[in-house]
Amino acid sequence: MKKCLLFLITLVISFTTVVSAFAQGTVKGKIVDGTTKDPLPGATVILKGTSQAVPAGADGTFTMQVNDANATAILINFVGFTQKEVSIAGLNGTKNLGTISLQPSESSLGEILVTANSYAIERETPVAISTITSEVIVEKVGNQEFPELLKSTPGVYATKAGGGFGDSRINLRGFQSQNVAVLINGVPVNDMENGRVYWSNWAGLTDVTKSMQVQRGLGASKVAVPSVGGTINIITKTTDAVQGGNITYGIGNDGYNKMGLTYSTGLLENGWAFSLAGSKTEGNGWADGLEFEAYNYFFNVSKLINDKHTISLTGFGAPQWHGQRQNRQSIETFREKGLKFNSDWGYLRGEKISVEDNFYHKPQFSLNHYWTIDETSFLSTAAYVSIGTGGGGANVGLRDYRVGGAGTDTQYDLDAAYQANLDSQDGRAVAFLNASRNDHKWYGVLSTYQKSLSENFDLLGGIDLRYYKGTHFKEITNLLGADYVLDKSDENNKAKQLGVGDKFSYYDQGTVLWEGGFIQGEYKTGPLAAFVSASASNTSYKRIDYFNYVNTDPARETDYQNFLGFQIKGGANYNLSEMHNVFANLGYFERAPGFDAVFQNFQNDINPDPKNEKILSYELGYGFRTTQISANVNLYRTTWKDRTFTKSLQGADDEQYFANLLGIDALHQGVELDFNYKPMTKLSIKGMVSVGDWEWLNDLEAVKIFDDEQNQIDEIDAMYMKGIKVGDAAQTTAAIGLDYNIIDDLKIGVDYNYYTNFFADFDPTLLNKPGLSVWEVPSYSLLDLNAVFKFKVAGLNASLIGNVNNVLGTEYISDAQASFDTETGASSAANSRVFFGTGRTWTTTLKINF
Repeated sequence: MKKCLLFLITLVISFTTVVSAFAQGTVKGKIVDGTTKDPLPGATVILKGTSQAVPAGADGTFTMQVNDANATAILINFVGFTQKEVSIAGLNGTKNLGTISLQPSESSLGEILVTANSYAIERETPVAISTITSEVIVEKVGNQEFPELLKSTPGVYATKAGGGFGDSRINLRGFQSQNVAVLINGVPVNDMENGRVYWSNWAGLTDVTKSMQVQRGLGASKVAVPSVGGTINIITKTTDAVQGGNITYGIGNDGYNKMGLTYSTGLLENGWAFSLAGSKTEGNGWADGLEFEAYNYFFNVSKLINDKHTISLTGFGAPQWHGQRQNRQSIETFREKGLKFNSDWGYLRGEKISVEDNFYHKPQFSLNHYWTIDETSFLSTAAYVSIGTGGGGANVGLRDYRVGGAGTDTQYDLDAAYQANLDSQDGRAVAFLNASRNDHKWYGVLSTYQKSLSENFDLLGGIDLRYYKGTHFKEITNLLGADYVLDKSDENNKAKQLGVGDKFSYYDQGTVLWEGGFIQGEYKTGPLAAFVSASASNTSYKRIDYFNYVNTDPARETDYQNFLGFQIKGGANYNLSEMHNVFANLGYFERAPGFDAVFQNFQNDINPDPKNEKILSYELGYGFRTTQISANVNLYRTTWKDRTFTKSLQGADDEQYFANLLGIDALHQGVELDFNYKPMTKLSIKGMVSVGDWEWLNDLEAVKIFDDEQNQIDEIDAMYMKGIKVGDAAQTTAAIGLDYNIIDDLKIGVDYNYYTNFFADFDPTLLNKPGLSVWEVPSYSLLDLNAVFKFKVAGLNASLIGNVNNVLGTEYISDAQASFDTETGASSAANSRVFFGTGRTWTTTLKINF
């Protein structure tokens, strides 16, 4: 009996010792926003049942010593997010909990992100997504721009194009930017007339971007925005829940200089919160004649009125001026004059002048209201306004004034043009500088209502209303020594003498109305999440021409031309287990033709047969998740029918005409793989492979072009496009990146990108005989490095960030326009016009948090 009692006592003591051992040690982890995947600095980690607590650092990481033998869990709190409990049962030594996601609460500032921006959620929303967090943006951006931050994303091809500040471009799954929807804080920013995105308008906003998500294919946007290639959601910072800010200062190659400041009050006790940010960036640009000066400002004011109502006012803008390199050159020219050669500038009486430049300011302001009506319904509404002003530089008469003589590929000889103007009769300009202006006013309202009809089913509906008025004209900016310009473009005054600031050549106004709405049902039960949605939109175009018609001519202003578009899409995601999920989506939509396809010949000539473009898309996907690795595989197929192509033609009367070519079909299909692997705490590896097969599907017959009186002025030959590869982007891309923490305060990153199967862009009307092919640009690869060193300055957290892009100085062609030999029809490197990509660049940035 005594032996049994002794045995039981020994067993109890041993068990208690084991439990005690397993309940003590160190807990680590990283706390992130469950939607955007951004770190949540300042989040509080509490040992359950005690008062012991630690805050998360600037990167969302925390470390807690646990010496309580009875501890079983930790509680994680952050303002605006639902508390989360994480078990630490069995703790013995050091336990890394990995990434811990918090979900925004119903009545929080975080709702501003979730509701307004149609963010997709992993393992729930059935679309292919890639998310770039603010942490990655800060560490990788250097002197890159928005499109380049996505270059390691499947399906993306991004370049600096001519290299000017903000002149970057992006193709997604082979589609150019006018076929990719871009939303900033849920507000669409694609040009209302042509669908393009001018990244220079937003170039400074990388400083205040909280996260950026690419939804490839149909996307999950809860607005009536039909995108062919995908959707890019850019979310700026709202009001941080924690008080503080930072100052930054950076330097880089070619005179790059940047300074910035951000500050947030945090969420005050009275429910108010304020944030602001500003920066200035300037430099000489990598190529000749690309000097730039850019600013960025941002503010947010939010008020938690009560547990049902939140309002938020956000404003931001990025005024800038930069020189441009608009004209591609032959490879031979670049080999002769150097890769930094730019023909679009010159010296005028000792002053450097960018003949091709860009200046623009497009501020955007939005007032958001979030209303939790009851436990089952929610309404979010945003009213916004954007007023843009600016344009791009051009010239008249400078063709004959080049340093190397008329017709040579050299920079402009502005002094020679100046002298010619001085020698001209009566002071009339034979050459001068001008700007093509596009000033606009854009107003809109977005409103989404969400109702939970049951525990498993939500119904959403919304409206998307927009009004856009764009004013287009050419403006004289520099007379180059002349007294005036004689212009005959205005039918109301055929012999005007014009000076700097006056309009000439054309002056017109386009108005676009957009009335859209959508309804969506979402079903979720256990491992299954599914949705089906339908949207419709009416696009109305009107044109007023102030120059081509006298003021009394009723044809001066057109009636509204209306086009009805619609979209139907649906999809489902099924989580087979905690590790595996599959999804599928399918959609069909028709969208209105662009403004220029409706009004032809640069006049109020209305196209008698405009057609909606028709897009059918579907996708299959598979996801794999463990604590160490996540991976996705996507298969997609998009068919694009009745694509509109417009071509400008010169008539016998020197008038310009448009050819509207209908019935062009294309197929974009491919497979994408991406993964993230964390084999150890200090090392993370990410990579992707994207293989596309994009080609044109049909030939077009010859098209005759007639003027207003039905006189034939030209004829476009048959276009033999069938089987020709879609150009302008690499169809196969791959990337791999490594981030390694050498010590806790020092991290280095290496990124490698590879591009192949890249065909030059081309004019389809030049494919005028069977059997032609388009020049394939040589494959290339790029290597980037970055490092982040964290330290203390006067008790404040600071970071020193270094970036080197194209470390090896690789010479490569990033953009190409194919030409065809007039005799053989061959397209080759010799007769194509190109931009060489940017060489080695570097930046160093100091960031101090306070």
